[in-house]
Amino acid sequence: MSRDIDRLRELDYLLKPLKGPAGGYRPEAGAHLPPMLFDDDQAVTLAVARTAAAGTTVAEDAARALAALRQVMPSRLHHRIDLSYITTVQPPAAAGGTPRSTLRS
Repeated sequence: MSRDIDRLRELDYLLKPLKGPAGGYRPEAGAHLPPMLFDDDQAVTLAVARTAAAGTTVAEDAARALAALRQVMPSRLHHRIDLSYITTVQPPAAAGGTPRSTLRS
């Protein structure tokens, strides 16, 4: 167990020892993010969420995060991300919104 704890610390995980009968360790928040593991669906979801940030104050950061994620993502997932880009529609600027007649089919 101590080898595992040492290895996690080498990977820059901050671990807090827990006292008591169960004992153990718990990850702590740190100054920077340690390596993370995502399954395929989680990785695709993160990439899709990035597209929703387009046009917001975090758009540039979201784009950089996607680029970093894509570098380490298995190539088999790239097509899922490319197919899942979404288009956001901004509501009309007028205070009244969209007229009901526009919404009828």
